[in-house]
Amino acid sequence: LHAPPFLQRPPPLTPPPRGGVGRILGGGPEPPRPPPSRKRPFEEPRGRGYYEHREEKRGRSPQPPAEEEEEDFDDSLVAVDTYNCDLHFKVARDRYSGYPLTIEGFAYLWSGARATYGVRQGRVCYEMKVMEEISVQHLPSSEPDPHVVRVGWSLDSCSTQLGEEPFSFGYGGTGRKSSNGRFESYGEPFGESDVIACLADFEAGDEVELSFQKNGHWLGLAFRVPKASLAGRALFPHVLVKNCAVEFNFGQRPEPFWPLPAGFTLIQHLPLGQRLRGTLGPKSKAECEILMMVGLPAAGKTTWAVKHAAANPGKKYNILGTNAIMDKMRVMGLRRQRNYAGRWDVLIHQATQCLNRLIQIAARKRRNYILDQTNVYGSAQRRKMRPFEGFQRKAVVVCPTDQELRLRTVKRTDEEGKDVPDHAVLEMKANFPLPELGDFLDSVQLVQLQREEAAALVRRYNEEGLQEPPKTPKQPQNIPNKPPQTPHFPQKSPKKIRKMSPKNLPKNLQKIPKQSQKIP
Repeated sequence: LHAPPFLQRPPPLTPPPRGGVGRILGGGPEPPRPPPSRKRPFEEPRGRGYYEHREEKRGRSPQPPAEEEEEDFDDSLVAVDTYNCDLHFKVARDRYSGYPLTIEGFAYLWSGARATYGVRQGRVCYEMKVMEEISVQHLPSSEPDPHVVRVGWSLDSCSTQLGEEPFSFGYGGTGRKSSNGRFESYGEPFGESDVIACLADFEAGDEVELSFQKNGHWLGLAFRVPKASLAGRALFPHVLVKNCAVEFNFGQRPEPFWPLPAGFTLIQHLPLGQRLRGTLGPKSKAECEILMMVGLPAAGKTTWAVKHAAANPGKKYNILGTNAIMDKMRVMGLRRQRNYAGRWDVLIHQATQCLNRLIQIAARKRRNYILDQTNVYGSAQRRKMRPFEGFQRKAVVVCPTDQELRLRTVKRTDEEGKDVPDHAVLEMKANFPLPELGDFLDSVQLVQLQREEAAALVRRYNEEGLQEPPKTPKQPQNIPNKPPQTPHFPQKSPKKIRKMSPKNLPKNLQKIPKQSQKIP
């Protein structure tokens, strides 16, 4: 029995033979395609300010996100501090392990965290195990050391970039130790599945001796820190990772990963009175504040933000800006420059994407922030402040004089290269409103100029931007190599084509030998 035709399945399609459609039609194999042109299209210099400018022109405001709920945890235990870590470091529920974000441009970033308690007496230690080197196949092969862990000790006031400032002491998986940005050979390299024990001896006279051991093998003395320089301040366990997941043993495990040196005590086993608690975060959103920097490129926003954060260490401001992202992309403590092996503009663009995601994460956490971007568009100000509903939202407007702005722009161009195209700056000036108190701003602070002077300067900016409308410069056409032309026949039925004479063929085929004029 056969099914009726309308129920029968059509025969499977067979792939065309090698040589393409041209071989099926009898025209011979298709000509090879020319290789793509290696020439890059003309591009204006594009720095971090350019991508900030482009992001500010985006559309609608996002809805305020739900606050991230923190589970109850015994605060007397030593654990990874969810407040004293980078936003892109994900702390596990047990608070004894964590890993960094590695998607997209986050794979370039270092991510750090400190423990909840520090010490300033005794002979104390803790263990750190490299659990996994997370796959980051999207990184270019030229990326140096895609998987590294740096572990050690630091003060509570230090940044999360372990080993890159004073009173921050780290030992890295590349076989180097570092403090205050100085890197020296020490020990041996380590990686996945290795266990590093960090030892701090406060009973070595007038100095604190810091050393490390790998898988039970002592690597020798790494640092001597004068007690007088510490001035009674505690040292906290600290880790800095790049695309690696780690686990700690502060003393919560029944047994250590490897035998520890005699006389050393795991930090959790110290009495609570001999440990010092790190800075506690705000208890509610109402106690948190976000400062939104407002100003043209090179106005001095980043300089003000860094100084303000340093002058208020108790608030532990998280600076959200492309410049801060680039600081976390350092290689051996050095910032990546425009001679970076990959494409600089691609790296800057990825840093901007990381920043957008970090802002989304920040709105769910109870912390203090400084949003270090231009933020000159009124729509951008509203859009960026809306997710932080419930915070103390403040605008800090940096308006230097014209002469001072020109000097700063020249200096920044000399240091970083052309950052923002002129047409983009003009567009910013044309759309620059002076922020005012309202439904999304609780206060407005003006830097360098008084309100009347700043208002007059902004009006002058608006007039300048409107008189000279921003025009994107013409870009030279990058015309790729044209593929070789194949014989073209008039669109006629096969019967008519067979009856054609050489006289009716196109001129470029009339001189072809007769054998080539035979058309099937």
